[in-house]
Amino acid sequence: MGADKTLGGLCVDTPRRKRVFILGGGFAGMYAALHLERQLGKRDDVEVTLVSRDNFFLFTPMLHEVAASDLNATAIVISLRKLLPRLTFVEGDVSGLDLESKRVTVAHGGLDGHSHTLEYDYVVLAMGSETNFFGKPGPRDYSLTMKTLGDAMLLRNCLIDRLEEADADCVTTGQRNAIVTFVVVGGGFGGVETAGAINDFIHGALPFYPNIQHANVRVMLVHGGQEVLPELGEDLGAYARQKLIEHGVEVRTGVHVKDVTEAGVELPDGTVVPTKTVVWTAGVTPPSLLSTLPCEKERGRLKVNERMEVPGFPGVWALGDCASVPDVTNGGKPCPPTAQHALRQGVAVARNVRAALNGQPGTPFRYKMLGQLATIGRRSGVARILGLKFSGTFAWVLWRTIYLFKLPKLETKVRVALGWTLDLFFHKDVVQVIGPRELDQLTLPALPLNSRQQVRQVQALQSHTQH
Repeated sequence: MGADKTLGGLCVDTPRRKRVFILGGGFAGMYAALHLERQLGKRDDVEVTLVSRDNFFLFTPMLHEVAASDLNATAIVISLRKLLPRLTFVEGDVSGLDLESKRVTVAHGGLDGHSHTLEYDYVVLAMGSETNFFGKPGPRDYSLTMKTLGDAMLLRNCLIDRLEEADADCVTTGQRNAIVTFVVVGGGFGGVETAGAINDFIHGALPFYPNIQHANVRVMLVHGGQEVLPELGEDLGAYARQKLIEHGVEVRTGVHVKDVTEAGVELPDGTVVPTKTVVWTAGVTPPSLLSTLPCEKERGRLKVNERMEVPGFPGVWALGDCASVPDVTNGGKPCPPTAQHALRQGVAVARNVRAALNGQPGTPFRYKMLGQLATIGRRSGVARILGLKFSGTFAWVLWRTIYLFKLPKLETKVRVALGWTLDLFFHKDVVQVIGPRELDQLTLPALPLNSRQQVRQVQALQSHTQH
């Protein structure tokens, strides 16, 4: 029952507000919340709550630019409270979910925190994905990842730390030293863009490190497929691979990494690439919490219908990386886990939630992908837009233009545009905001994966704030 109100001397019972929960603050969750706020923000019979482990929205396509010091970390994030002032926001990790009793458990406060159990009437699952280590402890324990803002900042500081160490050790000309060998595993968008960014950053910073020559540096990209960027087609993938090689990146395709150890990267033929820096971008997997839900799965992702409804559970929707959403424009095949699909799914699910609140049926999600773009370093890129192929500097300019307009809020666009302008005229920033001692603590494999990632991100952001 709802709260009692007095009306003309009589006590009347008001209905309880309907509670809509959105779990996840990435592209899918944030855009669902943004459009629900616009559609329901003035209704007093509905309360919309967004639950996210971070209190900011992260524009993940630009993560590699933070790692390469092209952009400041704060340029590609914006406060969720600022974006969604009329919604309820809860910062925390979803540690439990009971779809039958309609309850969600949220944990917050860090490693020594506590949890709350909250009730809902409708729930939108937009919980994203996690890095896929394919069950191998070596990559999990000895690799860096590129999923969070803390990951990008940690990678940037690791790169600078390696340069400082190598310069102090006076690496001889022509020697390929493990200190300045950098290996990226995975040849998709994240891997190619990260490899190009690392290569640009390292060679752009070398003028400040006189004891390191360009010949000392080794940047390697290892990909299990036959061509990098398979999403863009074989021809653009081949172009990207050739450009990376011309820029000095060693590209190995058709090679599946056997293991990652403290000594380096072990390849299938038994050879070991000595390195202290491995970035793992070889794929993603749905959050482990989804495996506990009594729902039908497809490769670990929640299987939903064309309206993004979870069958058997009325009032439950799933979208983004954690869901297998059928693409009605492509014969019902699952939509690819891209940002452009996730944000449009967020808009569509907001309409369906509003329809459910009004007692109406939802509408199917329909979107035909316009194209995909990637940067490959040295102000070069590749793109496929509406069936047309672009490459080189024009594709790089196209990438920056399109993503600049996709950024939420004018202030974010201005920050990014200013950062790019400064990057055109000045050298790379080589200020190390996390010291060597803190880096050693962050990269130790002593803690479980989730705990280590939380510690990495929190300490990286704290150190950045202090400086």
